[in-house]
Amino acid sequence: MARVTAQKGDPNWWRGAVIYQVYPRSFQDTTGDGIGDIRGITQRLPHIASLGVDAIWLSPFFTSPMADMGYDVSDYCNVDPMFGTLADFDAMMAECERLGLKVIIDQVISHTSDRHPWFVESRASRTNPRADWYVWADPKPDGTAPNNWLSIFGGPGWEWDGVRKQYYMHNFLASQPDLNFHNPDVQDAVLATVKFWLDRGVHGFRLDTVNYYFHDKQLRNNPPMVYDPDSTGLETDTNPYSMQNHLYDKSQPENIEFLKRLRSLLDDYDCRTTVGEVGDADRSLTTLAIYTSGNDKLHMCYTFDLLSPRFTAEHIRSVVSKCQEIVTNGWVCWAFSNHDVVRHVSRFMETPDEREAIARLAISVLSSLRGSICLYQGEELGLPEAELSFEDLRDPYGIRFWPAFKGRDGCRTPMVWEAGKPLGGFSEGPKAWLPVPPEHMALSVDAQEADEGSVLNHYRRTLGFRKAHAALLDGDLTFLDTQADVLAFIREKGGERLLFVFNLTREAKDFPLTGAFADAQPMPMPGYAPAVEGKVVKLSPLDAFCARL
Repeated sequence: MARVTAQKGDPNWWRGAVIYQVYPRSFQDTTGDGIGDIRGITQRLPHIASLGVDAIWLSPFFTSPMADMGYDVSDYCNVDPMFGTLADFDAMMAECERLGLKVIIDQVISHTSDRHPWFVESRASRTNPRADWYVWADPKPDGTAPNNWLSIFGGPGWEWDGVRKQYYMHNFLASQPDLNFHNPDVQDAVLATVKFWLDRGVHGFRLDTVNYYFHDKQLRNNPPMVYDPDSTGLETDTNPYSMQNHLYDKSQPENIEFLKRLRSLLDDYDCRTTVGEVGDADRSLTTLAIYTSGNDKLHMCYTFDLLSPRFTAEHIRSVVSKCQEIVTNGWVCWAFSNHDVVRHVSRFMETPDEREAIARLAISVLSSLRGSICLYQGEELGLPEAELSFEDLRDPYGIRFWPAFKGRDGCRTPMVWEAGKPLGGFSEGPKAWLPVPPEHMALSVDAQEADEGSVLNHYRRTLGFRKAHAALLDGDLTFLDTQADVLAFIREKGGERLLFVFNLTREAKDFPLTGAFADAQPMPMPGYAPAVEGKVVKLSPLDAFCARL
């Protein structure tokens, strides 16, 4: 067992923190097999630290058959040999400590792999000690599934098992059976795996599908729902899952008490945190508010509300305002990109020549919002979504719904470190697990390092600006009633009041510095210096302005 590192310092370090997501298999390969590994992460940690972030979030690296790229865990307390060893993990932790980076790991506990020993035992009979560890149910008299629940990855949410002669529930792949959290033994076992990593020194957990832990005991059918396909970047109208109102297969009230148990465990350790992923359609912010209220459940959550194709003042103001109205004593974590959605520069730009401007403006907006923020590897380079052929796909979600939905591989291609090296310096092997797009090569880290005006250096300056102003970390945010296509708000804390104005349109806009803003003092904001003529700020397309009030 690794030594436990004492975690001293600010217990609220996570409030306003910047968290950098690492997708291990696409970050850095050190073995030549074309798959990233933990030693590769350790090698590239100085790059992450140079951005000025507070923590890293590692997507799953646990032992897994990799049917869903590691989100199908077969051993929660070990590293998959593909990624290295526990000793490699400990070395990475030590380097993070040296660089001042905290470590958050993905905890995928709503389901396991069907190869996990728990499930192997559970499916063996109806009488074994773990028979009730998963969600089993008898078929209807006609042999069909117990109810109408669907899998996000396509088809019914139930799979027939010929040994038990029952169906088992799976929200994702059939090889990802759902754990039965109504069984207290399951909760105990899951919390024991959390404790394993706490004792190893990790600073927190990103909780995958945190509202999926419990199901309705009565197995009631979900009612239909009219779905807006533009409301998230993940679920689309090509997937029948979106056609149900998921009242009974997730977000059950019993989850609250389990989250309290989880929080109680973390509170036994200093300076730990949790980030919950909430996917609950129109109820996401309400669920987030419940899960983060009262200081006895989760520390913070994120939703898919800003992971949509809409980069407009109206949309951002609507989402953030609704969050402030609903999440009154909880905490939110904002993001524009992650491993499940099309990269945001591709979602937001109208023409390819806008890529850099969109990349800069997006991080400037994100860094100005109230809440913590997550960055996804490669967004600091302004990487666009990769266009892949069907033959290159590895994502079961994309393979299932191609070509209407191309899946998530386009945002998961390898990082590009060195423009002059094969595979962008990601691997010295002959081939990467996903192709490295040729258009990404010119956007490599080394190519942008020397360019003061690069997206990479804009990220560094912007995150430095955020950290230099306490009002941006956890100060109040007040929107201004202005024209719908200009985003304007005030951030304030401890006597510091900052005015932000963002023009997210492709037209020039004027913002008057009159009335309450007559004495506003324009201040340098990384990457932006719009002209002020008299008492009017002249904003170019995709421009920004900041002033001290």
